[in-house]
Amino acid sequence: TRLGILIVRHLKRLERVILGYLEVSDGPEEEARLGILETLQCTIEHAWPRMPCRLPVLLKALLRLLWDVHTERGPTPEPVRAALLHRATQCLILLDRCSQGQVKVLLEGVHSSCEENRVRECLRKVQEST
Repeated sequence: TRLGILIVRHLKRLERVILGYLEVSDGPEEEARLGILETLQCTIEHAWPRMPCRLPVLLKALLRLLWDVHTERGPTPEPVRAALLHRATQCLILLDRCSQGQVKVLLEGVHSSCEENRVRECLRKVQEST
């Protein structure tokens, strides 16, 4: 967070790092993925004017993360799963705000066709955010 708006200079490289970490589980405690979601949240907050053009890539990565966390049958404790889902949902809400509601529009079809309750719940929170 100390970088503030200077983060924009490094956005492309940072995005690659974020996407890489989101894709891979790092064990039961998921410290790296929880940390990278926090980093993504700070990045969206500080570089929000640059986020709409990154929306397709970030949205896809966050949705995949929601799905993976829900479907993985590994040793990850429930509170850690809940924290991952919560942070990913917060990132989606921030992305929606900085893109003037584009995330809600893009998620409409996904929400109606998704049958997994936990994922639906996350999507509902995004849809109902203001």
